[in-house]
Amino acid sequence: MAIRSNQSARDRLRRAREERKEPLRSWTAALAGLALCSAFGAGEGGASGHPRLAGIPPRPSDAITGSQFATRTAAWSERDRQRAALDEIERGNLPRFLSRLRSVDLRGARGAGDAVTATIWVTPDYLALGPDRDFLYMPMSWPSATEVARRFGCVLPTPKMVDAIYAQSRVHLEPRPLPAGSEMRSNAYFERHQQLIDVQRAGIPAGTLVAGHKKDVVLSDRLFDRPDRVAIYGWHGLDGIPIQPLSTRHGVRYADYSHGVRLVWHQVWIDGAPREITDVLADPGLAPVLSDEGPIRDPGRLLDPQRAERAAFGAVGR
Repeated sequence: MAIRSNQSARDRLRRAREERKEPLRSWTAALAGLALCSAFGAGEGGASGHPRLAGIPPRPSDAITGSQFATRTAAWSERDRQRAALDEIERGNLPRFLSRLRSVDLRGARGAGDAVTATIWVTPDYLALGPDRDFLYMPMSWPSATEVARRFGCVLPTPKMVDAIYAQSRVHLEPRPLPAGSEMRSNAYFERHQQLIDVQRAGIPAGTLVAGHKKDVVLSDRLFDRPDRVAIYGWHGLDGIPIQPLSTRHGVRYADYSHGVRLVWHQVWIDGAPREITDVLADPGLAPVLSDEGPIRDPGRLLDPQRAERAAFGAVGR
């Protein structure tokens, strides 16, 4: 696609992020612009048919590495570190292999009992900051996770999607829990856990669909009743059983070393036909294909980063 079209999409995204009065309408417009920059088959997605995340700027020549980011922000507050990480990622400082999405199939039945196959497209690994050879997995709070998801035309997975991603991953990494304590949210823990994962990732081609090394920040209907919380799930053991059941125990700004953000493209293929994934998640007949909770109340609203920010300050009611 022409550079002018990509720049136009980024401009639309910037305006959408600044729009506060009508966040859901802005989000829809932003996704529509992003969809124009996504291609399948022999286009931008390549001959393999894998789509790519849209709207990622070229990585700046002066962009720092993951190790440098960890050193620079070690003494910063969590809020300042989250903001700095978002700024780096949104200006293109993330591993290039994350941009090529991988397909994952889910199966279920409509309300009438007819079998349904849904295909979602997900990042091959968790969100990270830095170049391919020196990146840092970046745990993110719910406001940060929803902001970066919107920025790249994506949503966050449901627990059922997380299970399917694990089951269909080409490589299963073993969870590496660290001792619980106040340091769990520190850069030192982030780097220590990174090193443990890197040992397991050695020799695995970049862009391979991998899972098991982090808990997922997930989309759950529970967040409507607990808007000041973050939902987490997963961290599957090699036996396929998740260590972390679905939980909304932690506050909306909480993020520790074990958390990861995996992005899911905003369109899902239902029996080969594209649909907006938020529409399907709200559809009583189709939602069970993508979510064990059944239909999710207004998933677009749940994924609105402005709502998440207000929740952090207690401004969102039930």
